[in-house]
Amino acid sequence: MSSRARLRIVSIAHPAASSEAGRLRYRHLAAKANIDLHLVMPAVWKEFGRTIVAEPPRADGFSVHVLPIRLPQAGPMKWYLHFYPALRRLLAEIDPDVIHLWEEPWSIVALQAQLSRRRAAVVLEVDQNILKRLPPPFETIRRFVLARTDHILSRSPDATSVVRARGYAGPVTPIGYGVDLATFVPNAEPVSTPRTRPLTIGYVGRLVEEKGLDDALEAIAHSAAPVVLDIMGEGPDHARLRQRVETLGLADRVTFRGWGPPQQVAAFLQSLDALVLLTRTTNVVREQFGRVIIEAQACGIPVIGSTCGAIPDVVGEGGWIVPEHDPDSLRRLLEKLAADPATLRAKASAARANVLSRFTYDAVATAIETACRAAASDREATRVKPLQPLGIGRPS
Repeated sequence: MSSRARLRIVSIAHPAASSEAGRLRYRHLAAKANIDLHLVMPAVWKEFGRTIVAEPPRADGFSVHVLPIRLPQAGPMKWYLHFYPALRRLLAEIDPDVIHLWEEPWSIVALQAQLSRRRAAVVLEVDQNILKRLPPPFETIRRFVLARTDHILSRSPDATSVVRARGYAGPVTPIGYGVDLATFVPNAEPVSTPRTRPLTIGYVGRLVEEKGLDDALEAIAHSAAPVVLDIMGEGPDHARLRQRVETLGLADRVTFRGWGPPQQVAAFLQSLDALVLLTRTTNVVREQFGRVIIEAQACGIPVIGSTCGAIPDVVGEGGWIVPEHDPDSLRRLLEKLAADPATLRAKASAARANVLSRFTYDAVATAIETACRAAASDREATRVKPLQPLGIGRPS
């Protein structure tokens, strides 16, 4: 297949139902030359206790297929039991060159796609970065799917190691997440100099113990510098964190607020001096990416991250890294930043540059296109091999 031939791609992606951010990448992909794109998403999705109804299709330059699923949330693997009863018929009607799966390889959907692929190449986008043996039948499904996948889009080197360890031997293309640069923009108001308010750090995400907010509270409580913490999010650790705030005497220095739409998240981020993401590694948790990192950096807000998983790589030059579960190291950094606004301003510029160079939706779309074209070309070359000489010798 020519590198610029028209390529018909079916992307199957449950994240596309959950938020506008899940679909923006597809507008950029569809805008590329010679791409015929079809997006498949669930009509209803269940995630973190929420039920999400997919938005009606929009005229975004590609076809959207909103399909009912079965088993949206059940069993030990929860998200990964769902499947599309109408998927085989849809794939037969579209007859894609490539099936792109924004799903993990042990999902029933990935198995469905492999069994229904016909002539299509399969490209799999993976996040899972902890190697663990899955319960039956998921380990068998993972090995089956990976053995038949033509190309992997990998979120991190750890995610690549996981699929390699489970039998995948083919090509890998790195892929990040993208950020909506129309929503997440720097604050138009200049930073005041000299500093006239406390150093303001913030967190956006689920309120769960492994996100390390305890470390931020301890650091603030023992800091000699004026530091406040604003928290946006919800989760099972909310009540315990509030109690910890009271115990440490931080009621006037820590605020909580619930989730908001992207515009409110952007406004919240713009109000900060730095974002914190202090995830702790456990047997079941290793930060796979940290999308809020790039949302903050797109707003020109540097990030203080832990050493967990992909955080150091994603933060890049746009922030600072502290050891996991080390509130004293965080305290020293906060005191330094509170005394040195120039360092904050320099890192703010580096944060924005990090996003523009690595984490735009166009960069994501380019990675998908590159992997899909390579997979389609390789599969066609395997399927259509040149005829070999018959090997008939001369008569004696």
